[in-house]
Amino acid sequence: MDRRLCDVSASARLAGPDEGIGRDELALATRNHGLPLEALRYDVTPPGLHYVLTHYDIPYVPGDESWELTIGGRVRRPMSFEPADLRAYPAVTLRVTLECAGNGRALLTPRPVSQPWLVEAVGTAEWTGVPLRLLLADAGVEDGAVDVVFTGADHGVERGVEQDYQRALPVDVAVGEESDVLVAYGMNGAPLPPQHGLPLRLVVPGWYGMAHVKWLRDITVTDRPFTGFQQSVAYRLRRHPEEEGEPVTRIAPRALLVPPGFPDFMSRARVVRPGTLTLEGRAWSGRAPVTRVEVSTDGGLGWGEAEVEPAGTHRWAWGRWRFAWAATPGDHVLTARATDAEGHTQPLEQPWNRGGFANNLVQRVPVVCLEPDD
Repeated sequence: MDRRLCDVSASARLAGPDEGIGRDELALATRNHGLPLEALRYDVTPPGLHYVLTHYDIPYVPGDESWELTIGGRVRRPMSFEPADLRAYPAVTLRVTLECAGNGRALLTPRPVSQPWLVEAVGTAEWTGVPLRLLLADAGVEDGAVDVVFTGADHGVERGVEQDYQRALPVDVAVGEESDVLVAYGMNGAPLPPQHGLPLRLVVPGWYGMAHVKWLRDITVTDRPFTGFQQSVAYRLRRHPEEEGEPVTRIAPRALLVPPGFPDFMSRARVVRPGTLTLEGRAWSGRAPVTRVEVSTDGGLGWGEAEVEPAGTHRWAWGRWRFAWAATPGDHVLTARATDAEGHTQPLEQPWNRGGFANNLVQRVPVVCLEPDD
């Protein structure tokens, strides 16, 4: 459902040169939250620490019996399910790192006015559900199918368009033999929390968070490309308003540091004591496994190789890295950058786009190392 209330610009508003975070952005920031970076230490993020972005309202779902998921469109056998019906299928559990497409947006200049993420819009969970390809195989996808459209129960207005939240995936991504897309009903061994899509959500490993439709209530197979707001207007890489832009899809490589030492309350600036410290963090990519993490302790002038934990059985989850640092008194800027197996590396200078999407600029962490007698 997509109803235009007024003319829609294809691009978000940009903040003025001296414009600070506004009331609307602050309201978004209080509704949504990022991962406290010290929680990068967890292999699997506890649900209350996992990042959350909700476009509209969190639907109230009093019980499974009130929910129906329908499958229709270009299928031979339209189907409907209650959540209990899906639990009758063999369960699959995948560890998947989710990252918001706008992660890092608030650090760009000029700043796109939207949810003001720094770098904390990420988390990793173990999602349990049914492979989407099994459900679509039972429904029987017809020849000529192009897209699979997913509709959530969250409903609102965005840039003048009244809409249900909808996104689509190409048929080959949704139903391919190697597709890991899940219709999930569990998170970390428990039912989905309300803010994470109770009772059903989509999990699309390797793709930014906009593809993981929450509160999933309808799946429609189409014979033409989907052109809804979240597909053709939002979540596209544009430098100029008139551009059609490239769609946002897979997660670009990123490494983040667990903040070392201890913080100042207001600024969150880090303080450490001199001596050998083990810097650690996480790295991930939705394109290929991360094979290399480099660390700089002087703001990017020199780089050293970190020890990178192999991906193992968790292809779609972040991996741990470690680096030994001999901290000396003074001011330092710590930086880490990831490279994946296809050669994609985090940039030192971020190519800018109007939505602030897929921004994987390297993280910079200012640190003060105290004198030995401080």
